Amino acid sequence: MKKTKQLLSENDVSHLAELARLDLTAKDIILLQPQLNEILDYFKMINEVDTKDVSPTYHIFNLTNVLRDDIPETPLPEKLLRNVPKMKGRYIKAPKMV
Repeated sequence: MKKTKQLLSENDVSHLAELARLDLTAKDIILLQPQLNEILDYFKMINEVDTKDVSPTYHIFNLTNVLRDDIPETPLPEKLLRNVPKMKGRYIKAPKMV
């Protein structure tokens, strides 16, 4: 792959790290800058491919509705309330909210 001009400066890499909440050292930034620029160069190569006559592919398999039928059932309160920490009779007991 031929080398192009740098797309990201050290300040850009530092800003990206800040946005991603990464705590990078100056050494890390210097190491990552050429790597990120190389990744962007690959995207430039992909953008050069002629896709005018290629239809979009949203999924590689022609699948439609692979989910089961939604059959309504009567809920079982015992199952629903099994993990409730505190109950008073058939009601959930919660701390007082003010």
